[in-house]
Amino acid sequence: MLTVPIWEKSNLTLEEAAAYSGIGINKIRELTNHEKCPFVLFIGNKRLIKRKLFDAYTERAYSI
Repeated sequence: MLTVPIWEKSNLTLEEAAAYSGIGINKIRELTNHEKCPFVLFIGNKRLIKRKLFDAYTERAYSI
């Protein structure tokens, strides 16, 4: 099985996004519950984080 490093993936699971950013899973879930969240992608019930947009969001944010 091929393992792709987190920093090369385009979409991350909540667990990967938490490990990548240092932000807790519950906080990421709370942020992505909003309908206009720019960095969430739903595939059925599965919630993925668009890494590049998530990076841009965290770079602009003063606090989360």
